[in-house]
Amino acid sequence: MPKKRKSTAIESALEPLIGHEVVLDTAGPITYLGTLREIRPEGYWLENADIRDRTEGHVSKEVYIREARLHGIQSNRQSIFVFESTVISCSALVDVIAD
Repeated sequence: MPKKRKSTAIESALEPLIGHEVVLDTAGPITYLGTLREIRPEGYWLENADIRDRTEGHVSKEVYIREARLHGIQSNRQSIFVFESTVISCSALVDVIAD
């Protein structure tokens, strides 16, 4: 029987977000939106995900995230793994102030 691995502090803190739509912010131009499926020490699995490069297009990151909050995530990936080292913050999409 495989030994169960101990959760990290980050995994424990974010565990309530599993199964919910989240925003993963990065220090660079990329933002990830999707349903958080799993948290691992190495990163985050998102389902029905959208990868947004804010250098492409005319809408700011904040406007784009607010629009996703109001109208839903326009996914362009069924599943994606985001490395922990690229993420500077994680929040539930429902916590985004839309007005």
